[in-house]
Amino acid sequence: MLLVGATEASVRKAKDLGLGVLVLQHPERLAEAPCEPADAVRAVDYTELTALETAARELWSTTGFTAVLSLTEPGLEGAGFLNDLFGLGGTGLEAARRFRDKLAMRRRLVAAGNGAATAGAAPLTKRSDLDEFADRHGFPFVVKPRNGTGSYGVFRVTGPEAADTAWETVSALNGQPMARTSMPFALDGFMMEEYVEGPQFSAESFSFDGRHVVVGITETHLAADSFAAFSHVMPSRLDAAAEATIADATSRFLDAMELRNGPAHTEFRLSERGPVVIESHNRYGGGAIKELVRGAYGIDLETYALGWPFGLVPELSPPPRAQRAAAVRFLVSGPGQVESITGVEDARAEPGVLTAQMWVKPGDAVRGVENSWDRLGLVAATAATTDLAVRRADAVLQDTIRIQVRGADGALRDARVALPGARAAV
Repeated sequence: MLLVGATEASVRKAKDLGLGVLVLQHPERLAEAPCEPADAVRAVDYTELTALETAARELWSTTGFTAVLSLTEPGLEGAGFLNDLFGLGGTGLEAARRFRDKLAMRRRLVAAGNGAATAGAAPLTKRSDLDEFADRHGFPFVVKPRNGTGSYGVFRVTGPEAADTAWETVSALNGQPMARTSMPFALDGFMMEEYVEGPQFSAESFSFDGRHVVVGITETHLAADSFAAFSHVMPSRLDAAAEATIADATSRFLDAMELRNGPAHTEFRLSERGPVVIESHNRYGGGAIKELVRGAYGIDLETYALGWPFGLVPELSPPPRAQRAAAVRFLVSGPGQVESITGVEDARAEPGVLTAQMWVKPGDAVRGVENSWDRLGLVAATAATTDLAVRRADAVLQDTIRIQVRGADGALRDARVALPGARAAV
C-alpha cells in the first residue's frame, strides 16, 4: 500500500494487517510524523502533482504497490491522481476533487438529479456577486472557501451592511495559505451558499463497492457566533425516523458523488425540508470522530480504510448498533500565549477516556475561536449514555488537564471547556 500522507498510527495499523507500507510524507509533517514503521518513506509536497508523480514512479519501479490511499485532507486529490495514473481502481482524481471543491459538489448534486438535497450556491469572484446572491436567496447566507477545511474562512453575511466587510475578508484570504493550521495548501477561490437553518449532524459512512453503510450519526453543536464545532456526540439523540432520513440522504449523496469505496464524513443540517448536505469528505471525520465511532460502535474506521482494498476486513451488513455512547469536548481560550500544559497523560489513563489530544504547546500564541483550528485540544470519552459521556469528557477537561494562557494584560488564565451555543470569542 502507498499512503499519501500518514500518521504513525495509520502506518502501524497497516503493518498490523500484514501490509507492506510505503509513505509519501509532506516535508512539513516529516519531523512530527516520520512514519518509521513504514517500509519506505519519501519526503514530497504531495499537493504538487508533478512532484508527486516523480516520487510515486520511483517507488512503483523499485518496490511496487497495489493500492493508493490517503486519510488526510491535503492528500486526497494526490491519491486520486495516482489511482488514475497507475490504473489501480481506487477513488480517482475527478471524484476526489468533487469532495474537495465545495462548489463542484453543489453543481454535481444538481446535475445528478437523484434527490440529494442541496442548497443554492454560486462562485464569489467580485464584490457585486454578493449583492446578486442576496437578491436571489436573501439574508443571511454563507461565504466559504471552495477548498477549505475546519470552518476556516467560513462566515455568515447577515445583511447588506455586511457585504463590504465580507468582500474585504475574502480578498485578504483568497490565494493565501491557511494560517494557523496544519494544512499545506492555499485557499483557491470562494463561494456563496444559502444558509440552512437547523441542527447539525454528520453521517460517518463506509462504502463497499457502491453499497453505503452509515456506521453512525454524529450530533454536532457549534459555537453561537462561528462555525467552529464545540461538541460531538454519538450516537445522535434523533429518533429512528430522522436517522433513517439522514441515512437515505447519505446514500443518495454518495451515489451522486460516485464514491464506491472507503470512508466518508458527510455533514447535514436537518432543516424543515429534511436533511440538506453542507459538505462532505472522502475520509473519516476529524475532531476525534473516528474515536467516537470506535468507542460507541466498536468499529475502527482507520483499520477498515486500510484493510478494505485488500479484503482484510468484513463488509458491514446490516448497519451496526451502538454498544455505548461517546462524546468529544474541546478546550478554548482568549488571546494570549500558552504558559503551561499539565495533566494530559493522566487524562489518557482515566477510565472511559478514548483519547486526549492537545494541539498547542508552551510558547504558542492563541486567540479567541474564529474557526475550528483555534481550539486548543480535546478529550473524547465513552459511557453508558450520551449525557454521561459528555459529563465524563467535561470532567476530565475541567479537573485533570490544565492549560494556562497569559493574556496581553499579563494575567494568567486557565483555558475553559467550549460550551456549545456560547460565543466563541472569550
